[in-house]
Amino acid sequence: MLLDFSVSQMLCIALVFVWSGFVRTGLGFGGAALGLPLMLFIDNSPLLWLPIISVHLLFFSGLTLLNRLHNVDWQYLRQSSIYIIPPAIVGVFGLINLPVLWLDIFIYLVTLFYGFNWLMNKGIESHHVWVDRVLLIIGGYIAGISLTGAPLMVAVYMRNVSKNKLRDTLFVLWFILVSIKMTTFIVLSVELHFLTALTLLPIAAIGHILGLKAHAAIMRNDLLFKRWIGGGLVVVSTLGLLHLYAKEIQGS
Repeated sequence: MLLDFSVSQMLCIALVFVWSGFVRTGLGFGGAALGLPLMLFIDNSPLLWLPIISVHLLFFSGLTLLNRLHNVDWQYLRQSSIYIIPPAIVGVFGLINLPVLWLDIFIYLVTLFYGFNWLMNKGIESHHVWVDRVLLIIGGYIAGISLTGAPLMVAVYMRNVSKNKLRDTLFVLWFILVSIKMTTFIVLSVELHFLTALTLLPIAAIGHILGLKAHAAIMRNDLLFKRWIGGGLVVVSTLGLLHLYAKEIQGS
């Protein structure tokens, strides 16, 4: 069934999903990381939004990869999956079992960390194999619990995958991780909100198309784009944490 939101809320949801689709294809990652904190202002349950985001990610990554599978670094994808997939599965069970408040705080803190890094032009970097593995493990867990672990894994993939294969290889990784998440949701009878996801698909497609057109320009101005986005993430995450704190004070 469709979710019951007001007209103003539906307008906000539409804008967030356009933004999420734009970031996903414009950068090649980060649609959930940059969209989910905004969605939590509309409804603070991650389990409401993540199945919808997952359906969109499966559709658009699959669509993008239809004629791009030859451009995927399959060897590094197999090597890195050993460190990503097990913690991602653990993260999915955390998403299902942890209290909503804990999940919201976790998502906002992770987003705040990304925001400060991008705002200060302090990219997440890895120069050693053991650091690669740690980032992949942490990124996998965060991806499992909230789909916001992409920047950590991208830092590793950028060092090990050629630039022309990077986006397509990441899309395959996202497809695998989201498939695991959706399978777990189905097995555990989590509501997928599939009809709502389908309804929002054309709206997200607008952002997807805009992101495809802007991808080259964003890559040429990567640092500037991330700096502006980082500032926005810091503001959104700070407001989100303050909002959660105010709700807890009122409820106590």
